[in-house]
Amino acid sequence: METEQIGYRGPTACAAAGITYRQLDYWARTGLVEPSVRPAYGSGTQRLYSFRDVVVLKIVKRFLDTGVSLQNIRTAVQHLRERGFCDLERMTLMSDGATVYECTSPDEVHALLQGGQGIFGIAVGVVWRDVESALSQLHGERIDTGETLVGPNPADELARRRNRAV
Repeated sequence: METEQIGYRGPTACAAAGITYRQLDYWARTGLVEPSVRPAYGSGTQRLYSFRDVVVLKIVKRFLDTGVSLQNIRTAVQHLRERGFCDLERMTLMSDGATVYECTSPDEVHALLQGGQGIFGIAVGVVWRDVESALSQLHGERIDTGETLVGPNPADELARRRNRAV
């Protein structure tokens, strides 16, 4: 099934991105990374995140882990949002700790490294594959029907029986 037809609830998005539910909630409430499938409409409603949302959550987490300020991360996420998150998996995000740069070619990465300051990069394709792998083991939800989709966990006997019954 195409990832555009699947949504992920908060706890699943947290597990795949390696963040706490408190971080997820704060980032959604402050507009850093909002769920694009279904926002919360008040108490009791479940947010639903797209695959790309989870990739962005993991990118935010990686930047925070390397010391980039939340303000600079917000600027980077806003830039990605404005370009429509297209070609994310082919992108490298570089930072000197103060600014986040988008690099789509080896020449751009090389030019940044020529500046001489310390710089680190996030190959978004690697993050993309990490999230794909993590989500394949977790529960998703069909956007159109709300049906729960269970990842192929061979140790989960109940899930296997449920899938056979359908």
